Amino acid sequence: MVKPLWTPDAARIANAQITAFADAVGSFSSYAELHAWSCDESPTFWSRLWDFTGVIGDKGDVILENPDAMPGARWFPQARLNFARNLLREKSDRTAIVARLETGQRREFSYAQVFDHAATMAAALKSFDVVAGDRVAAFMPNVPETVFGLLSASSFGAVWTSCSPDFGINGVIDRFGQSTPSVLIACDGYHYGGKVIDTIPIVNQVCQAVPSIRHVILVTIIDSPTAIDVPVPVVHVDDLPPASELEFTALPFDHPLYVMYSSGTTGVPKCIVHGAGGTLLQHLKEHRLHTDITPDDRMFYFTTCGWMMWNWLVTGLASGCTLMLFDGSPTWPRAHSLIDVADEEGLTIFGTSAKYISSLQKLRVKPRETHKLTRLRTILSTGSPLSDEGFEYVYRDFKTDVCLSSISGGTDIVSCFALGNPALPVVAGELQCLGLGMAVDIFDDAGSSLRHAKGELVCTQPFPSMPIGFWNDDDGSRYADAYFDTWDNVWAHGDYGEITDRGSMVIYGRSDAVLNPGGVRIGTAEIYRQVEKVDAVVDAICVGQQVDDDVSVILFVVLREGVTLSRELSQDIRAVIRANTTPRHVPRRIIQVTDVPRTISGKIVELAVRNVIHGEPVKNVDALANPGALEQYRDLPELQQ
Repeated sequence: MVKPLWTPDAARIANAQITAFADAVGSFSSYAELHAWSCDESPTFWSRLWDFTGVIGDKGDVILENPDAMPGARWFPQARLNFARNLLREKSDRTAIVARLETGQRREFSYAQVFDHAATMAAALKSFDVVAGDRVAAFMPNVPETVFGLLSASSFGAVWTSCSPDFGINGVIDRFGQSTPSVLIACDGYHYGGKVIDTIPIVNQVCQAVPSIRHVILVTIIDSPTAIDVPVPVVHVDDLPPASELEFTALPFDHPLYVMYSSGTTGVPKCIVHGAGGTLLQHLKEHRLHTDITPDDRMFYFTTCGWMMWNWLVTGLASGCTLMLFDGSPTWPRAHSLIDVADEEGLTIFGTSAKYISSLQKLRVKPRETHKLTRLRTILSTGSPLSDEGFEYVYRDFKTDVCLSSISGGTDIVSCFALGNPALPVVAGELQCLGLGMAVDIFDDAGSSLRHAKGELVCTQPFPSMPIGFWNDDDGSRYADAYFDTWDNVWAHGDYGEITDRGSMVIYGRSDAVLNPGGVRIGTAEIYRQVEKVDAVVDAICVGQQVDDDVSVILFVVLREGVTLSRELSQDIRAVIRANTTPRHVPRRIIQVTDVPRTISGKIVELAVRNVIHGEPVKNVDALANPGALEQYRDLPELQQ
């Protein structure tokens, strides 16, 4: 029997909003029953969720049209609402945003002040002749002005799209060149790891390369000495005429809210369009029911504006909580800098990545011994599967009484398929539960449902946060090919996973990175989980090398400073993998490298490395945070044997 690392006490279960919701909609003896009902009676579930979370708007009488069509189903076709209105439910003195930079600069804004700043920016956008449906782009760090921009644009139906300033020039043009924004909100630079990075040269190039941009709103972060030289009018955000009124336009449920982008590692990024109503309702569900967010919470997620978790974080305003924004390096000037922030700001919800948790573990950071973390009750982890060791590290060295929720979804749905649950136990290596209203399943290659076995993560029913389409995809063919090409009327997400007998989920990595030695499918996360047990290894990436008619498993490792990969260490790594998996998982080659290539949002890119070792081109290196890392994987003599 599996022993949980944490089990909520009776009071926490009784006081959880998911418990209140379950009591309001029916009589259920378990979460499994509640989840089954939410899928079997999907329109009723989403309608009751609208009521329970107090969505501001006119719901209409029809909940779902074309319920058997994916794509093609349409949620709340008669509804009218405004996304920004639901985030700015009050104009009060309560704290809405606390923002910090790695430099120590701190700013705080009340809900009333956020309202006023959004009103000022909305008036400016309208004065630039921006109308509903036009795109407003941000090339910005995670600072309050970025939130003000989103709220201002969505208040009257302009479509928001953003990149973080650490994107290279080609990465920005690849994105904004497709979405064709009318206005660019841009920073003059940012701070990272003790360095000051001037971004005005990139702003200048973007405005030259994207002719749709008609105006620039400039935000000072570093006081750049570089002159801005663009062919359009530029106004500084501090010089915008103040406006005290913010008008909210009631729009259809599926009115475009975001243009978001795939990572773009295999080509030009896909432009994924998300609707306002589906995004709002899905996030309210995940925040209120699966994370138990209330107005008393102070919620943080370490993210940039180029990752969907920023969009997810900002919707927290709709639950009345305080958002904690941070921009900079999470480990500068100290490994535990973000833990300092959590303590000093009294954070209750701390969101991060599995990589960050692993890094703290490898750096031997023990917050229990150095910090109080008195108010912290929930830790969220995403970006990649969190290993068993990562779970155990949190409860051993972070805090014992905390709900550690590993969550998984993606930009494709701007939300999650599997989530946390404050009323369920936490088991190492597992995502606590499937999301309510999400008919998630695991399919084998023939499209048959699996339990207690690995396969493709799918969703067999429509859900409100499905994209409303791709940008410039008039006939919907690219959208259909991306998710519905494998099985008719079934969303294939591209993850490789398993649903346990407890209804929890294990993610083994991306399907397109699955290894296949001897015809046996292996998720890369299965190997990473074992490698993390080896103290000398700080990072790793695993790919398959085609050798004749088979695939060989190749493991690249980044070792602690001063450690060299010896025969003995290679044997130790193989022994750990063999002891905890199968002989098929054991790599044929283990090779030391100094860096693992990652996307700008921090995800490792097995496909890029696989292409490099086979001498094939990587289509879009600008999608990588560290493209130079790929060079050390090229023409390796160890792989020529």
